[in-house]
Amino acid sequence: MVSFISIRHFLPFLFVISLFHVSYAARKLNELVQQQPLLLEYHNGPLLSGKISINLIWYGKFKPSQRAIVSDFITSLSSSSLSQDQPSVATWWKTTEKYYHLTSKNPSSLKLSLGEQILDETYSLGKSLTGKQIVQLASKGEQMNAINVVLTSSDVAVEGFCSSRCGTHGSSSSSKNVQVKGKNYKFAYVWVGNSETQCPGQCAWPFHQPIYGPQSPPLVAPNNDVGLDGIVINLASLLAGTATNPFGNGYFQGPAEAPLEAASACPGVYGKGAYPGYAGDLLVDSVTGASYNAHGANGRKYLLPALYDPSTSSCSTLV
Repeated sequence: MVSFISIRHFLPFLFVISLFHVSYAARKLNELVQQQPLLLEYHNGPLLSGKISINLIWYGKFKPSQRAIVSDFITSLSSSSLSQDQPSVATWWKTTEKYYHLTSKNPSSLKLSLGEQILDETYSLGKSLTGKQIVQLASKGEQMNAINVVLTSSDVAVEGFCSSRCGTHGSSSSSKNVQVKGKNYKFAYVWVGNSETQCPGQCAWPFHQPIYGPQSPPLVAPNNDVGLDGIVINLASLLAGTATNPFGNGYFQGPAEAPLEAASACPGVYGKGAYPGYAGDLLVDSVTGASYNAHGANGRKYLLPALYDPSTSSCSTLV
């Protein structure tokens, strides 16, 4: 059985998270118009813990410079990167640790690191993929103590991409007959598509003019790549959801058919003062004019979504 959660980006300032199990359930966008988030409920399931490698499966054509944008972001998540200029990606990620402290008096910890990178530049499954094929690609990575991230290039169509979602996260039973305590092992995976040519106004906002809503000018992307900077935003949101709700029974708000998670509970918020169509008060690079809110490894700058802080019951931003 495969279940997955998708990040939907119909409006540039709204995220909708949907759980896919056997049937698809949608949530109306007007339910989510910048309401004060409620407490994310804990559903007694496990959170990801221990030393976890993030494996990147690149499907389609990506330039080495594009791959470096994402791999540097993954490296930046590590607590060992806290020495970066502030505010940093690692500081942003530390908000997820608060969820672990709520689940136990002796909380476990999660340590992320960049794992292997698998290139599939020949489009082995074609240029039109189903959800099952995404899981098939994700299973190419090591499945124990890992999150396998599938990234599809801008010329690859994925079932539901743009029309209903920008990416997904979920879990699937291991295809390698791995058992833990006598049960089949489930591995976590994430998929994000490059929306540069297919739907940048939906999945790469605020770096592209929005399709709907207030028509504010697009921001300059910090890595000068609208598609890849958009991937980082969606990947960051989905990784936060994967850590705190890996199997659909961790932390989320609302019905299981359409849960809001650590990042998606704060739709369209990137800095203080955010409102529909406005990402918030961000830092601006004096040389490039790019907007960002986090420093990363190798001098990178990134724009990351606000995370729901369970200790304050509010959306926490870096700036």
